[in-house]
Amino acid sequence: MQNQGRSTRKRTGGRLKNVRKRRKNELGRLPTETQVGEPRYRTVDVRGNETKTRALATNVASVNKGGETVSAEIEDVVENDANPNYVRRNIITKGAVIETSEGRARVTSRPGQTGQVNAVLLD
Repeated sequence: MQNQGRSTRKRTGGRLKNVRKRRKNELGRLPTETQVGEPRYRTVDVRGNETKTRALATNVASVNKGGETVSAEIEDVVENDANPNYVRRNIITKGAVIETSEGRARVTSRPGQTGQVNAVLLD
């Protein structure tokens, strides 16, 4: 959801006057809905001379398996508390439960922000 700016009304219903115009750093961006598929990435410039790597699609996850980390193939999105439609559309977000070659795992990273999928194996 993009930032629509401050409300034009007070709590009492009165009108608020603009103190200043909008700022570039207040601009929001649409969410990166990372899908399961052939890896695709996009680099985005962010505030403070930094960059973020957005994963548009990925099929590889780093799964933590009892103290060691193994690379696993993502097969499917099983559960996603963020949005039930994301399961049907195979969209990975933080907290999503994915089916991997190692078994079911919960995503702990933010693929739309970091460009990688880190997950912890579920028992």
